[in-house]
Amino acid sequence: MRRALRGGFELDDDPARVDVDAVHDFISQHAYWGRGRSREVTAAAIAGSARVLGLYRDGRQVGFARAISDRATLAYLADVYVLPAHRGRGLGLELISEMVDGEPGWNVRWLLHTADAQRLYGKLGFTSDLPEYAAMERPRGARARPSG
Repeated sequence: MRRALRGGFELDDDPARVDVDAVHDFISQHAYWGRGRSREVTAAAIAGSARVLGLYRDGRQVGFARAISDRATLAYLADVYVLPAHRGRGLGLELISEMVDGEPGWNVRWLLHTADAQRLYGKLGFTSDLPEYAAMERPRGARARPSG
């Protein structure tokens, strides 16, 4: 899957295209969930994922997401980010939407943890029974809710 987005951005799920150094740099230095993670762990996590999705602009990695899954019952969304300079354009929503609703179209229960993006994930059907807790879940068959 390779899809052009407005503004010269592009989504691509080709694992060979992922810039492991760029992903590692952001996650290990700027993401609260991965500070201090080694490059070796980042590379192994990417290699062991069921699907990776890169966000690119002018051939440069500017966002990333990966899924851990058995592809039949459960998937976990991890390491999602868009570089700060590119936020506020709906790119995070595009990235996550492609991961959970795009091909291969796994009909699974999606899980994730977040400390600060509940609103964003809520737009795509993720919910949490405990609003003060960071865990969120997207039940099987859930779809994005229209904004309004």
